[in-house]
Amino acid sequence: MNMPEHAPQTDPGPLLSVRNVRKTYKLGRVSVPVLYGVDLDVARGEWVAILGASGSGKSTLLHLCGGLDRPDKAKGDTPRAHITFDGRDLTSLPGSQLDRFRSRDVGFVFQFYHLLPELTVLENVTVGAMVRTGRIGWHRERGAATARAKELLEAFGLGHRLRHRSAELSGGERQRVAIARALINEPTLLLADEPTGNLDRETGGAILDVLADLRERHGLTVLMVTHDAAVAERADRVISIVDGEIGAPSAPTLTGG
Repeated sequence: MNMPEHAPQTDPGPLLSVRNVRKTYKLGRVSVPVLYGVDLDVARGEWVAILGASGSGKSTLLHLCGGLDRPDKAKGDTPRAHITFDGRDLTSLPGSQLDRFRSRDVGFVFQFYHLLPELTVLENVTVGAMVRTGRIGWHRERGAATARAKELLEAFGLGHRLRHRSAELSGGERQRVAIARALINEPTLLLADEPTGNLDRETGGAILDVLADLRERHGLTVLMVTHDAAVAERADRVISIVDGEIGAPSAPTLTGG
C-alpha cells in the first residue's frame, strides 16, 4: 500500500518585512529627512528591540510598520518602498484596508498611554473592540469584548480597578491598561513605543515581564523601540538605528550572574 507523500513544509517568511523605507517630513518650506532606506525583517513570534537616541527615527519607523503613516514615494532611481505584513504590502493598501489592518492585526502601546480620562479602565480597554466592530457590530459583540477586557485586566492585576478612571491610577497601572487595550482585538503584532519611558526601573521591569509572558503564552510578535540599552536586553534581538539608518543587528548582551 503506497503511503501519500507529504509535501515539504515551506518557510512562511518573516511576519513583517521592511524594504527601502525612507521618510521625510515637511516643516514649512524645509524638508527634514528622518529615515534613509531602512531594511528590516521580524520573524513570527520574535521580540525585536530597536535601540536609538531621541530623534534617530525609531518612532517614525514604528509608526510606518503599524500603518499610522506611509513612507516616501520613490523618486528617480530610488527603489520603491515596501512594508509587508504576513504577505500583504501595506504600502499599496487603500485606506479602508489599512484601517482594518490597524484594528485587527496590530496593537499599539505608547509611552504616554493615551487613555481617555472620561472613561473608566474597563471602557478604555473595550473602546478598541468598539472601533473594530463599528456601532452596529458592537451591540452584537459587546458582551464578549467586555468579558475579554475583564480577563485581560484581571491577568494584569487590575481587576479591582475596573471602574476607576486614569487619573486614579499609577503610571505602571496606566501602562498595563494601555497594553490590555492593545491586546483586546487579539493582534498578531504588538508595537511598543518606549513602553517604560515614563516609569521607574522596578515598574518598567514589571511591564516588560508582562510583555514577555504574553509572548510566551500567545506567540505574540513584539517590535519595541527604546533608547534604554537595559530595556533592549529583554529582546531576542537588538537593532540600532542611528540618524535614520539601521546598524548591524546583535543579540542582547545579558548582564548579571
